[in-house]
Amino acid sequence: MPRLKLHLRPIFGKIRANTLSTSQLKHHIAARLETGAAAATVNRELEFIERALRLGAQCDPPKVIKVIRVASLRENNVRVGFLDDAGYLQLRDQLPAYLKAVFVVGYHVGARVGELLSLRWEQLDFGNNQIILNPGTTKNEKGRTLPIYGEMKEWLLIQQTERDGKHPTCPFVFGHDGRRITEFRKAWASACERAGLKGLLFHDLRRSAVRNMRMAGVPENVAMQITGHKTRSIFDRYSIVGGQEIQDAADKLDKRFKTSLGTILGTPHAREATRSDGKKSDDDAKPLEE
Repeated sequence: MPRLKLHLRPIFGKIRANTLSTSQLKHHIAARLETGAAAATVNRELEFIERALRLGAQCDPPKVIKVIRVASLRENNVRVGFLDDAGYLQLRDQLPAYLKAVFVVGYHVGARVGELLSLRWEQLDFGNNQIILNPGTTKNEKGRTLPIYGEMKEWLLIQQTERDGKHPTCPFVFGHDGRRITEFRKAWASACERAGLKGLLFHDLRRSAVRNMRMAGVPENVAMQITGHKTRSIFDRYSIVGGQEIQDAADKLDKRFKTSLGTILGTPHAREATRSDGKKSDDDAKPLEE
């Protein structure tokens, strides 16, 4: 893990857990910020240290006497990126063959990349068109069921045919050359640049899936179950509204007001205005164009 190897082990590798102090953690925070590390990056490093201490304290006998923590830095890295259907097709065509299936599934259901890359073939139920995420394999440790729909089944079957023909012993759904895919940032970045989507993250597919589900009328509690969002506040951060949706809303509101105001005035599809002298002008008497 790069975070552990590059930034944590060189600093804390020789410090005994029971001698670790808050001042040492604060010094680490200051040093990392000086190098340009983002607050979110530093927070993830602190969480790693805290979890290690907590696991040590839970041992019998305890390997750590005290668990210390430093207040997290304020993060201001909320992304608003998402991928629309046109971008989805562009990027799908630019990705290398071994990444197409995981991309298609990610766009359709918004699962986290770690959840997808750990999928095994026995978790796919083609008969019921479902993917089963087992408890303990997700971020919140709870299992959930993902639907297989749209292009997902086609690409998963392509992946299965590839596995059966060349690497029948590979247990992972998303493998490459018989091994589980673990990291593909460079290939992803190159494909995004070719597709004109430079800067797009795989994680942005979660926002895209939330947006697509909302546009399709999927109830929010069901959408949260599919994507694995535990709280409504976090789910709302992923609920992206695009320009076309704003225009659609404007059209619907315009139609509603024409109908409502026209009905109040006695003419369902017309608007009548009265001049200050109480008389109607010729223009005012014309029906509103639909």
